[in-house]
Amino acid sequence: MNTLSAWLLVGLGLPVVTLRGRRMALGAVTVQALVVVALAVHHATGPQEVVAAAALGVRALALAAVFLVLAARTRDPRPVEAGAGPARRGALAVGLALLLVWLVPSAGLASRTVEGVVLSCVAFGLLVAATTRSTVFQVLGIVLVENGLALAALDLPGTSWLIELGVAFDLTLIALVAGVFHERIFAEFGAGDTSALATLRD
Repeated sequence: MNTLSAWLLVGLGLPVVTLRGRRMALGAVTVQALVVVALAVHHATGPQEVVAAAALGVRALALAAVFLVLAARTRDPRPVEAGAGPARRGALAVGLALLLVWLVPSAGLASRTVEGVVLSCVAFGLLVAATTRSTVFQVLGIVLVENGLALAALDLPGTSWLIELGVAFDLTLIALVAGVFHERIFAEFGAGDTSALATLRD
């Protein structure tokens, strides 16, 4: 992976931390996933790896379609406030990413640059989940982490294309389950706001 691709992937993850518009955040996550697909196609050396890259492409487009439908069907009556402002969330995300890159030892990937991108995606996803009450953004945070894990699977030396297919399937399933939870919360409380869960009692 070259430096431009690395900065592009990190740059596409950061807006999800700072933006409030669901469609724009979804677009950034989807483009990030498609960049991972493009890298997989570029580095494919056989038909099996092309199939694995195609599976990642189907995952990216399928998740985008599902979450566009969810966003259209579950419009919040008012914006769900985050726990911190955009600038603060962005600074925290960058700080956490740098901390992980500094603290986490090499994971055995072919490139330390890829490891930095993977850790940045994980940091951004965790920050999104931790600093917002919007269930849609929490699901997008999960997808951010998944994009990083998909990239790691592609860059792990000696990884079988079957493992890459399995990763694509597992990550898609996790995101879809999270999307179902979002829709159920919205149906029950009329808003995709996790603070409404505090009203639940035994």
